[in-house]
Amino acid sequence: MNTATAIEMCNVAAGSSKDANIVVAEQVNWKILPGEYWVIGAPQHSGKSDFLMMIGGLTAPREGDYIFLGVQMPVFDETLLAHRLKLGFVFDGGQLLSGLSVAENIALPLRYHRELSPDELDARVTELLELTDLMAMANLAPGRIGRAWQQRAGLARALALQPEVLLLDSPLTGLDARHANWWLGFLDQLSRGHRWLDGRPMTIIITADDFRPWQGHARQFACLSEKRLTVLGDWSGVEKSRDAAVRELLNVEAAP
Repeated sequence: MNTATAIEMCNVAAGSSKDANIVVAEQVNWKILPGEYWVIGAPQHSGKSDFLMMIGGLTAPREGDYIFLGVQMPVFDETLLAHRLKLGFVFDGGQLLSGLSVAENIALPLRYHRELSPDELDARVTELLELTDLMAMANLAPGRIGRAWQQRAGLARALALQPEVLLLDSPLTGLDARHANWWLGFLDQLSRGHRWLDGRPMTIIITADDFRPWQGHARQFACLSEKRLTVLGDWSGVEKSRDAAVRELLNVEAAP
């Protein structure tokens, strides 16, 4: 497989994280180049979160070969920890630790994986809080802030180690227009090359149950339905598709 790709899959199958007998995707053949910006659309309960967890190396493929930046996944060997940390993951709802403040949650990856002085750590966390407009909530417990802000804290934590690939599970779910527009604008900046990444364009993969908000933002689209991942290409490919699942993700009726 080509090590110049960010991600490459050959005949991959992904299973459910809750039931080992359930397959959510199979015979996936997919290539992602560095700097691409993908949205994987899927109807609810189609297994898109489980599929994203497999991409993130949190679960192993049931079949096939999955290569991430030239290395076979999943990477559980501690000697390859630095490679695994090139993947950042934003969970649906943020999935913060309730016993820690927002700032402490964001600091966790830096404490575990970077040798920073207390002043350096504080400076990094402060910058991440500012990037995500969370400064006013830095010392609050996650339970004292709204879900939209918890999601942003999850993003800040995922960005702490400046990963090369960012995975986001349904980041717009439950957000009002103001918060959704913030996410769309910020992800556009990451995709183009944000100062937090020293101007390096980030590879982004997102799951969603509605394609429409991503028009004009994401550049590549795919649909996961009935265990099959169908690559649609750019937005014109989405609009031209007659697939019932794709039409559902656009909230329009499929052609007869």
